[in-house]
Amino acid sequence: MAAGKELRTKIKSVENTKKITKAMEMISVSKMRKAQERMRAARPYSNKIRDIATHLGQANPEYVHAFMKANDAKAVGMIVVSTDKGLCGGLNTNLLRQVTNKLRETQAAGKTTHAVAIGSKGLGFLNRVGAKVVSHVTHLGDKPHLDKLIGPVKVLLDQYAKGEVSAVYLCYNNFVSTMKQDPVVEQLLPLSSAKMEAETKAQGSGHAWDYIYEPDAQSVIDDLLVRYVEALVFQALAENMASEHAARMVAMKAATDNAGSVIGELKLVYNKTRQAAITKELSEIVSGAAAISG
Repeated sequence: MAAGKELRTKIKSVENTKKITKAMEMISVSKMRKAQERMRAARPYSNKIRDIATHLGQANPEYVHAFMKANDAKAVGMIVVSTDKGLCGGLNTNLLRQVTNKLRETQAAGKTTHAVAIGSKGLGFLNRVGAKVVSHVTHLGDKPHLDKLIGPVKVLLDQYAKGEVSAVYLCYNNFVSTMKQDPVVEQLLPLSSAKMEAETKAQGSGHAWDYIYEPDAQSVIDDLLVRYVEALVFQALAENMASEHAARMVAMKAATDNAGSVIGELKLVYNKTRQAAITKELSEIVSGAAAISG
């Protein structure tokens, strides 16, 4: 019964794994709902601050902020938003594949890359490929705060304002549904006034506004555009977290189902082995009894 004992050990091991994956699935379901609520709550703020920034730009066309000016620097900035933990299917793999393609395009254009890593998986990847990581932040928890993001992101924003990088790209997973998350690599800087105006009109706020400024229009626009960029990064983080929990829930459900299938197969083999051993013992007993009586 050595084989039978080995099979029982395997069955017990797979059952323990199944319990773990089932628990992780339930935890991800709970966290995903909270992450989705946080993601949806952040969208109105991003939309509103974009509308105000667009209105200020239309009311003061003579002033152009540094974030809206293009330059020809020999470096490109990238903000890579990834997860801190694994076991979420191909979520990080799909995103980092897009980041790799962007790095190759940048290298082919003869430019270097300055990267900001948000999340342990992205930080490890950027270090492995030899990208220059100017700042990073990890282990933000389930309730990220904008205060922890401002410092690392500001390093890259300041470099763009000084003309040290020609563009800044934001890389993250966009939450579409529980079963679908799309990796996105979009241009964050320079900000496009035409794109902002188009998004504002799409939201039904196409009319012009003017404001009373304190202390002056330039100071207000400077602070507001910085807040707008920070809001876009925070929104990307919220989208990525919702995508993470959704992907982990699906992956753990698949692992739980596969563990159930493996347990069924092992039990079938165990029962066949046990039945064969019993049949063999009965045959030996019958043969022995026949030999004695004969």
